[in-house]
Amino acid sequence: MTPVEMSIWVVALLVGLALLFDFMNGFHDAANSIATVVSTGVLKPQHAVAMAAFFNFIAILVFQLKVAATVGKGTIDPSIVDHYVIFGALVGAIAWNIITWWGGIPSSSSHALIGGLVGAALAKSGPTALITAGVLKTVAFILVSPLMGFILGSLLMLLFSWLCFRMSPAHVDRWFRRLQLVSASMYSLGHGGNDAQKTIGIIWLLLLTGGYMSTTDSSPPTWVIVSCYVAIGLGTLFGGWRIVKTMGQKITKLKPFGGFCAETGGAMTLFMAGALGIPVSTTHTITGAIVGVGSARRMSSVRWGLAGSIVWAWVLTIPASGLMAAAAWWVGKQIL
Repeated sequence: MTPVEMSIWVVALLVGLALLFDFMNGFHDAANSIATVVSTGVLKPQHAVAMAAFFNFIAILVFQLKVAATVGKGTIDPSIVDHYVIFGALVGAIAWNIITWWGGIPSSSSHALIGGLVGAALAKSGPTALITAGVLKTVAFILVSPLMGFILGSLLMLLFSWLCFRMSPAHVDRWFRRLQLVSASMYSLGHGGNDAQKTIGIIWLLLLTGGYMSTTDSSPPTWVIVSCYVAIGLGTLFGGWRIVKTMGQKITKLKPFGGFCAETGGAMTLFMAGALGIPVSTTHTITGAIVGVGSARRMSSVRWGLAGSIVWAWVLTIPASGLMAAAAWWVGKQIL
């Protein structure tokens, strides 16, 4: 890769913009981590976000940087990347996150970023700029991750219903209030391990492009890794409250038993995706798991109309953020 000439202030601006996106990712996706544990009454909102933020950060000790490598090197051709492409991708993703947060729509920050990268790369170099295998893998998991969450959530609901068949409802509720603390923690751990790495991948790509890192380096600097995990943790701490109600109660009514099954199914999906280096959507995953839990009780307990409108937001995320990123790429050419 031939380094692109860019001043240190441009690099600093783009790193700051990337960390802003990471913060907004945590802010926007806080609902994914805490909606079930708050809506079931197991934790107060302030305690839930503090717990989620803590586990978002300590994911730094658990996960390898496989997702970061996929985002940084496996989505668009690194040779066409410059500061205009990075600027366009980040602005497009941030703009879509703000729009969906304002509307209380649980869309995917992950796919907003991927859409931003694709849109800015297409604006600069056309279809040849895309790494088809990486893009298709990400697009495929728009369907695969909620389906996995749905299946695992449903199976866990059925399994634990069978195991707890002879127990009194009060006894079940008491035990699963405790167990939901574990499942919510594991889900937050998986959330941090997958989502923080997407921003790490962007900054890694930026430093490589600007010649601030060697292509032989196997990982980004420690300050990049730590700052990204801190940013997503702080974003989660502030919490995107507009989306919590949609995720926690509007799709289906949850009790601690169902909340545990949904979070555990979602966490299992995120851990598998992280191990494979696939940048999945935590929003898609937990939504699929919640719908799976509701369906396992009875199909009518799920508000399918709301679930359908959420799916439409998923479908629109990549093209919408891509269009915004293409426009931002043009603006970046004028001002950077």
